[in-house]
Amino acid sequence: MSTHSATHDAGKYYVPHSSPWPIFGAVTLFVLMLGVCSYLNHWVGGWAFIPGATMLAVLFFGWFSTVIKENEQGLYGLDVDRSFRMGMMWFIISEIFFFAAFFGALFYARQLSVPWLGGEGVKVFNKLLLWQDYSAAWPTNGPDAVGGHEDGTFGTIPAFGLPAINTALLLASGVTITIAHHALRAGNRMVLNIFLALTFILGFIFVGFQAEEYIHAWTELGLRLSTGIYGSTFFMLTGFHGLHVTIGAIMLLVIWLRCLKGHFTPERHFGFEAVAWYWHFVDVVWLILFVFVYWI
Repeated sequence: MSTHSATHDAGKYYVPHSSPWPIFGAVTLFVLMLGVCSYLNHWVGGWAFIPGATMLAVLFFGWFSTVIKENEQGLYGLDVDRSFRMGMMWFIISEIFFFAAFFGALFYARQLSVPWLGGEGVKVFNKLLLWQDYSAAWPTNGPDAVGGHEDGTFGTIPAFGLPAINTALLLASGVTITIAHHALRAGNRMVLNIFLALTFILGFIFVGFQAEEYIHAWTELGLRLSTGIYGSTFFMLTGFHGLHVTIGAIMLLVIWLRCLKGHFTPERHFGFEAVAWYWHFVDVVWLILFVFVYWI
């Protein structure tokens, strides 16, 4: 079982020793973003992701291993627990604004820019002077004169296919992780382990279906990141969400392995709660994405 009984709850706040992980994390993010920029600008191939991704895996494994070890040694008191909660709360808030930016781009293009280019409202001169033959219909990848196509050269993913199945999977995973949380608080380790395993399995199935959807869109529908405003917003929103699901499923797997080792108690289990918060956030984002990207 956990050694939380030895925690320093009597007014002592644990101050960690010097650590190489913050500076390593900063260098990792720089290398990762450099690889992304190099790939998107066609400077190098897909191998540009390998150095940053490898460093990121080392960062996560090393840093979280240190935190888990210190926690199981009973070094963290209630003040540290509150700090972790505040940190996770602000992290999720930052993620809300991250996705809000991409949803904002989608709504701006769909509700304002496309109609303006079609001659609606006070931007009527756009219709007269710029794109006279442009049909302001969504989805679109722009006027034909600047590389867009209005003749159906790309297709869209129907909402009530794989996206609907993925919606059901994520909703089910939200139920299973809630059951697991209640089981943990009740001290029922068997139910906890079973439903937590179901949660990350559903998450990985979601990622697999999304990969299948991407292959279909790329190879058969002609829908790509370069397919104008529709293609870019579609892949940025669904792609970043898929990345979050992947990271969340991996975190759930790690928490499950910790549960198998007897970590966490009914009273002290913030590591579990943090991942559960993150997973519910991912669920909510997908519901919004399903409605406004696939359905409407």
